[in-house]
Amino acid sequence: MKKIATTWKEFFVEQQNKDYSLRLHKFLDGEYEKHTCYPPRKSMFKAFELTPLDKVRVVIIGQDPYHEEGQAMGLSFSVPKGVRVPPSLVNIFKEIQDEYKTPMDFRNGDLTYLAKQGVLLLNSILSVRAQQALSHNIEEYEEFFHEVLETLDKQFRPMVFLLWGGYARKLKKFLHNPDHLILECAHPSPLSANHGGWFGNNHFKLANEYLRKNYLQEINWTKQD
Repeated sequence: MKKIATTWKEFFVEQQNKDYSLRLHKFLDGEYEKHTCYPPRKSMFKAFELTPLDKVRVVIIGQDPYHEEGQAMGLSFSVPKGVRVPPSLVNIFKEIQDEYKTPMDFRNGDLTYLAKQGVLLLNSILSVRAQQALSHNIEEYEEFFHEVLETLDKQFRPMVFLLWGGYARKLKKFLHNPDHLILECAHPSPLSANHGGWFGNNHFKLANEYLRKNYLQEINWTKQD
C-alpha cells in the first residue's frame, strides 16, 4: 500500500528520485539558464513553504503563473504588493467584498495573508517563460500535479477545494475524499466572469461555513496585510 505523506517535506523526498522528477529538474535547469522564466526559481514552491500540508484547509487551483515581469510569486492568482492587480484577482476581491461587505484594497494583490491561514494557492504548472503562457505545460508537471492532488485527497480531515473554470473543474475526477467539500464555478477572468457564473458564487462564505461546521477556524478572507 502506497504511503501517503503527512508533510510536504516527506512528499518532496518521495518524489525527488522518480523519473518524471529528474526529467522536470533537467528541463527547468535548461529553461532558467536559456530563457527568462517566472517566478524566480527560489519562489517556485512558495505555496508549499507558506502552507504546511497539515495546515491546509482550503485549496485554490490556478493553471500556470503570470508571465509578465514582476507578477509571479509562487502563489496562484497572487502578485507582490505594489504590482498592478490582474483582472482575475480584481474579480476575486470584488466577490469577497460583496460577500463580506468589507472593502478590499485593490492596490495590494499579495495573497500571502491567505496562504498563512491555510489556503493552498496552487498552480498546476509552477513556471513559465516570459510572455509565453503555458510554455511549460509538459507531461512532467502534469505527473507532479497529480501526485500533489493524490496527497491532498488522502488527507482524511475536512478540506475545501475551490475549482474555478473549466481547467480546474476537470480535476474533480482526482478528488474522492468524502471529508472534502468541492465548490465549482466559472473562472474569475473577465472573459468568463462577465458572462455570468462567477459573481454571486458565495464560495468564500460557503468554505467558511464548512470549516465552522467541522470545528475548524474560518479563513479571514478580508484581512489583507
